[in-house]
Amino acid sequence: MSRKPFASSADLAEKAATLEQLADGVYAYTAQGDPNVGCIIGPDSILAIEARATPLMAQRWIDVVRTLSAAPFGDLVLTHYHAVRVLGASAFGAQRIIATTMTAELIEERGLEDWASEQGRMPRLFQGADTIPGLTRPTHTFEDELRLDVGGREVQLRFLGRGHTSGDLVVWLPQERIVFAGDLVEAQAAPYMGDAHIADWSGSTLDAVLALHADQLVGGRGAVVRGTAVDQAIEDTRAFLDTTLRGTREVMRGGGALKEAFELVYEQLAPRYAGYPIFDHTMPFNVQRAWDELEGVDHPRIWTAERDREVWDALTG
Repeated sequence: MSRKPFASSADLAEKAATLEQLADGVYAYTAQGDPNVGCIIGPDSILAIEARATPLMAQRWIDVVRTLSAAPFGDLVLTHYHAVRVLGASAFGAQRIIATTMTAELIEERGLEDWASEQGRMPRLFQGADTIPGLTRPTHTFEDELRLDVGGREVQLRFLGRGHTSGDLVVWLPQERIVFAGDLVEAQAAPYMGDAHIADWSGSTLDAVLALHADQLVGGRGAVVRGTAVDQAIEDTRAFLDTTLRGTREVMRGGGALKEAFELVYEQLAPRYAGYPIFDHTMPFNVQRAWDELEGVDHPRIWTAERDREVWDALTG
């Protein structure tokens, strides 16, 4: 038996949502550590960032957008493949759904398994699951960079390197120096590393995010950060990743077991991060992935609902 409720299965309280205007026509919608979404409103169309887990949940965000503009959704940008980010896409009726080619490949390889896994871990985010028509597949993909025009505003979609997944993109507004970083950066929320390339993420990929010198950053979870808090959020994320990888390596080199690595890393991270959203949820999956990566498993193993429970029980029970 697990000592703690499985993942976020016991997190059933609704979170208060906050709409913030970052620049003229640029908005973020955050909700106390739930997955963030955003939009860029042009005179003739809207670019939406992230789709939420179900069309019902997406519609709640769309209803907020409709208080700002009646324009149609032109592009829906998905920063990566995880179910809580993509399965609500059908609600937008967007002309295009854009992601990286790597994200499209991950959807085909493991989208169904990820859907079952994430719904089991985070049931509150899947309200209206019966409204999901099936896997969300992008209609347009790119590999390194795609430049868009939203009512005369330049919007750059960039792949900065492997990180939270092998296909994460960021949405960069160069004139306003605003970045929607997806789950590459968390602002006072725990990173999830189960599908990550941790060494790449904590090194060159976060270096590339830092090199944007953004004035405002919207992470995958947590509040919008500005000014010096942007660099702090990036470095907080990096420290979390580095500590997890370093602690796991220490136990492996000492001939210890996976559960010992989990206990050591948890002890090392808890003083700084234990109060952050989904910290307890992420830790077993984070350490398992760190262990796999250090064993040479470059392509992350697929998480199924059954594997989720096995890892959780083995490490927290």
